[in-house]
Amino acid sequence: MTIDRRRFNQFLLLGGIGLGAGFSLPAFAEVAAPAAQPVPGGTLNIVYHPEPNGLVSINTSAGGPQFVGSKLFDGLLDYDYDLNPRPQIAESWAVSEDGLDYVFNIRRGITFHDGTPLTSADVAFSILRLKEAHPRGRAIFAQVESIDTTDPHVARLKLAKPSPALITALAASESPIVPKHIYETLKPEENPTVAQIVGSGPFKLNEWVPGSHVILDKNPDYWDGPRPYLDRVVVRLINDPGARAAALEAGEVDIGPNPVPLSDIERFRAIPNLVVDDRVYAYAGNFNQLTLNLENEYLKNLKVRRAIAHSLDLQALLDIVLYGYGVISPTPIGPGLARFQNTDIQPAAFDPERAKALLDEAGYPIGADGRRFSLRLTNNPFNPPAYADFIKQALAGVGIDAQIERFDFATFVKKVYTDRAWDLSVDAMSNTFDPTAGVQRVYWSRNFKIGLPFSNASRYENPEVDRLLEAAAVEPDEAKRIALFKEFQVIVNQDLPVINLIQPIQPIVANRKVRDYAVGATGLISGLQHTWIDPTAA
Repeated sequence: MTIDRRRFNQFLLLGGIGLGAGFSLPAFAEVAAPAAQPVPGGTLNIVYHPEPNGLVSINTSAGGPQFVGSKLFDGLLDYDYDLNPRPQIAESWAVSEDGLDYVFNIRRGITFHDGTPLTSADVAFSILRLKEAHPRGRAIFAQVESIDTTDPHVARLKLAKPSPALITALAASESPIVPKHIYETLKPEENPTVAQIVGSGPFKLNEWVPGSHVILDKNPDYWDGPRPYLDRVVVRLINDPGARAAALEAGEVDIGPNPVPLSDIERFRAIPNLVVDDRVYAYAGNFNQLTLNLENEYLKNLKVRRAIAHSLDLQALLDIVLYGYGVISPTPIGPGLARFQNTDIQPAAFDPERAKALLDEAGYPIGADGRRFSLRLTNNPFNPPAYADFIKQALAGVGIDAQIERFDFATFVKKVYTDRAWDLSVDAMSNTFDPTAGVQRVYWSRNFKIGLPFSNASRYENPEVDRLLEAAAVEPDEAKRIALFKEFQVIVNQDLPVINLIQPIQPIVANRKVRDYAVGATGLISGLQHTWIDPTAA
């Protein structure tokens, strides 16, 4: 069977995941079939990029802390491919009919890595910290009024209004349960020291050498014995894509998320001992946007923002930069959350002449040097560097001089969200499992806060948008909720604080000996407690 990979990958988003959940690929997908019985022991070598700026996702939605932290910490729940909740810290749970009361029964016998028992007090502390300090948790847990921890094995949440997305937001990568006795000594924006990174998850932190590796060792006291099966997980931090590809081919590393240049994916499919897994996982929902800093005098002008939109050929961007691995999305809710997406909205037509006319109307004629004005352009390191190169060239065609400033991940976050020293940013956000989690933070005026990462970087304010988002966040009726999100998309498409680009597909490349590396909606940002090495496939 001959497969047009670009069309197939686009099918995954446009049709294959209409409800936004991860799913099993058709029979021709190149995913290794599991053997009958897990074999304990061994070391899993993961290749990862970019360099994480932390290992705990209690106050950030950055990919690195999610990826590593989900192995060190547990969540209240886990999720299958269709986002059905499964027990984790909570062995059972109940939600009242009006959606205002949640009861989580905490599994007995769970301890943190320092031996301290995990109780409902830790659950309450973690949820309230997420409500205060997490870019997505600020919306998800906004309605939590109180948490009763009278019984150390029962956490009772009382909400002021329903929060439909809450029950799917409780995985370890999104809402880790951290030890209160350690984290209550830290300010919400502070990251713990290495010695303070103490979770209850399947692995314990052994060593973190920035720029080199993270070593995680099996937690012998993990509550879900005999899991984890692996003795050790080594996360090798390799920023150079050629070096990552070479390490996978040589067998020096076993698996990685989006580890090789997309131009190499087809070649890697032909390597016998490797698999390319382009399943789409609901907890990822990767999404690329060009964010515009509305504090910039030029970008305050709507005609300038519209001109930038008309200068971008999104089909060429998809084909050249992402090699067809994705789907164009003119709205902030991508096709991975198809039921919420307003499909009446179309991308701005690629029309450089219209862009030039708008810039003239805005009062920025082209100068003798062929330039109208300059803007600082940066790129989230999760994206290919070619993203910024493409946009720079496109803007040059209409007379805007985009000066690319490249940073490592930690510096990128600081420049954009703390220093505010940027004008245009190609960002790698995540729609995740629900628009209240992944989309609201980008446009909600209350989510602008200096130092709060991956939130309202534009500093966009529109009271009607706030009203629609806040109403959708608490609306229990699905049809009404969809209508609210669709109306929201119309307004932000008119205001253009962000130009939405592409929902990319980012394949996992794995050695065939690695089994059960992604057993649910969280994909590789799971705890890896089910993962094992198959000696027969080595």
